[in-house]
Order: sequence, then C-alpha cells, then structure tokens
Amino acid sequence: MSARIGGVEIKGSEAIFAVVEQGASGLAHVPVTLKKIALDDDDVGANVKAFSAQVAAFVAEQGLTLLAIKKRGKKGEFAGGPTTFKIEGVLQLLEGCEVVLVSPQTISAQAKKLGGELPGTLNKYQHEAYKAGCAVLLKGR
Repeated sequence: MSARIGGVEIKGSEAIFAVVEQGASGLAHVPVTLKKIALDDDDVGANVKAFSAQVAAFVAEQGLTLLAIKKRGKKGEFAGGPTTFKIEGVLQLLEGCEVVLVSPQTISAQAKKLGGELPGTLNKYQHEAYKAGCAVLLKGR
C-alpha cells in the first residue's frame, strides 16, 4: 500500500507543490506538470475563487487527500505576508482534503532522517514543499 500526499510551501503569492509517495521502497517524488499556483491580486474575489478552483482541480487530479503545509511565522522577521495566510485559508477549506501545518523545526528534524540528496526530479524551489510532505509521511501523519 502506498500513501501519497502533497507538500506545500507558500511563498509570496504562490503555493509551491511537491507530490510525495511512500511505497515499499521508501519515499519518492512524483513528478507532476503543475508545480506552483499563483494568486494574482488577492483583493479581487474572482481571483481568489479562480485560485481555489485551480488548487481543487490539482488536488483531485493527483488523488491527494492530505496536504502538508510548511508553517510560516505569524509575527517577527520571518512572518508570512497577508496573501500567504489567504492562500493557507483557501487550502484549508478544500473539500475532501485534510491539511496539516508542519513547523520548520519538524521539517528540519525529519529531513536529517532522510539524509542524502533530494531527488533530481525536483526544482530547487520545490525542496521545502517536498521536505514538508516527507516530514508528515515519516511521522506517520
């Protein structure tokens, strides 16, 4: 039996995705065409709805029932901007898809257990999303 989840890093006005699968041979990156979805001008309701529809279509297409989102700070130097929290809210409202927020500390600790190189099929900007997905799979949810 394999488990498949989506790792997500929210940066600026984009949700960056990496699909991770856990099979008999361990964790593996599942290359997919869509790697990030942008939310343009989040002051316009139609744009937020369009973003939501794009994300829902991607999640359904990939058969994902769980998203692991790298948590962003709410205050301080590394705080996420307002758009990032709007994106997170849209993801949390997805029908039929559970969302787990993963702290950067947990991601770092689990990444050490993975060791070695990240898959070459990942783009550099997908590394944190991939590690978030792996962290949740390694922890057993």
